[in-house]
Amino acid sequence: MKSAAGKRVRQDNGRLAAIKAATMTKEEWKEWQTEKMAKKFPKPAYMLEKKPLVHVRDGGEGAYRDETYAFVTRWTAKTRIQYRPHAKAPGSKSHVRYEKYAKATTVGQAYEFETYPMDWCFDYEHGFIKVLGGPMRDEPLDLSQVDDLSKLTEVDKVIAQWHKRELAKKYGLNLADLATDKGGMESVLVRAHRLVADREAARYLAQAEKEGRPVNEEEVEKTLTFWGFQKNAARVNVFPDGKDWVWSDNLGLTRDRRGDIHLTYATKAYPNLIKLLVQWFTARLPAEASFFGFTSLNLNCNYAAKRHRDGNNLGPSAIKAFGDFTGGELSVFPNDDKSRQLENLPEDDRVACDIKKNLCLFNGNSAHQVADFEGRRFSIVYFTASCYAKTKPEDIKQLRELGFRFPHDVDPLGILSAPAGFKGPGASPRPRGAVPKQLRLWPVADLDARFGKKRPRSVDQSSAERPAKKAALLKRPASKRG
Repeated sequence: MKSAAGKRVRQDNGRLAAIKAATMTKEEWKEWQTEKMAKKFPKPAYMLEKKPLVHVRDGGEGAYRDETYAFVTRWTAKTRIQYRPHAKAPGSKSHVRYEKYAKATTVGQAYEFETYPMDWCFDYEHGFIKVLGGPMRDEPLDLSQVDDLSKLTEVDKVIAQWHKRELAKKYGLNLADLATDKGGMESVLVRAHRLVADREAARYLAQAEKEGRPVNEEEVEKTLTFWGFQKNAARVNVFPDGKDWVWSDNLGLTRDRRGDIHLTYATKAYPNLIKLLVQWFTARLPAEASFFGFTSLNLNCNYAAKRHRDGNNLGPSAIKAFGDFTGGELSVFPNDDKSRQLENLPEDDRVACDIKKNLCLFNGNSAHQVADFEGRRFSIVYFTASCYAKTKPEDIKQLRELGFRFPHDVDPLGILSAPAGFKGPGASPRPRGAVPKQLRLWPVADLDARFGKKRPRSVDQSSAERPAKKAALLKRPASKRG
């Protein structure tokens, strides 16, 4: 076993060797600061971009980019690295220290030379260190997800513990709040972003309530900017070419792979985020769709879904896009009745919908796809899960408390007409330029203008039924409508 005294001797000898090696003059140092050296050790491309708004703290510890956290926290003790020679100017303590640890060829050696994650983040962002290869984790290490802590190296432990503290400082969170359970399957970084999103959603909801209005589009967009999206590898039918996962989260009611029907973890963990997204939508539902019910939300970020049909949705789906982007229209094949393969649908049946400016109601079981886009694009889909009839009473109660309009009954044709299918070998039955009855679009500007500064009366969640039942339901006393 190596003694503590022996370690101190080696460290002292290392410092002396570093000081001796750091006697170069500034002129000698400048000879190393060449364009060739800068190209060999470039800064990460994202460091050339403007710092995103989600960075709450702008200086000192915790000011590193999320991309840096996500990369450095995947390192292991055996990850191979290379430091840029003589990167720091002589005449300072940092130069002496750098000359010592720059000899490291692995992260484990760098740690032995008394460097720590904050050093690695700083040096990586400034192009002083690059990764040559070696073992790296697929995802940042989260100690709450580790079954056997004894198998962790000192590098593993210091990265995980430091990462959580830095995120807490960066986003103004309590350290205890960043603890996650195994059911959530969230990384610490995702958890931090989601806590901030939920906190901001609560603030926007309170402000809207104070001003007597529903939350607005800008508040929804800002909240989604804070939200931490998960990599979803299960939605294979929407993957763009060359992708094996997308940023997509399911909130509300779901059926998991084992067949269990329940509310997703995030639905219970971030109630203010849910309330904000639901309130924006229900406050703007037009009269002709006032009985639209839904059990679930799908949040999507920055991917153009390929042509697909939704297999677990019942009845119509509503969708709205948010963000600073161009392109990204939703194309729907309103007459698709599944009688043809997706690749054989007639192009003249395609209807392109600008869901940035319009709230769209469409049949998710018919084919649809998203056009390419530039910029940052979010979309929210409101729908009823096909398993809704088997929802537990306690889950229905919680959904309604969050604002969901859980349906008593679902009529797939209550708002939209059924797909008409296709006549002949390729032609669509819809006259060119005609508005299909299987699709509805409402300009959001018009929906916003309905209530001006006043907050609209919310429709009782239980009224999300067939039109035939709606009138009878609303005649009943409010206390008996639940």
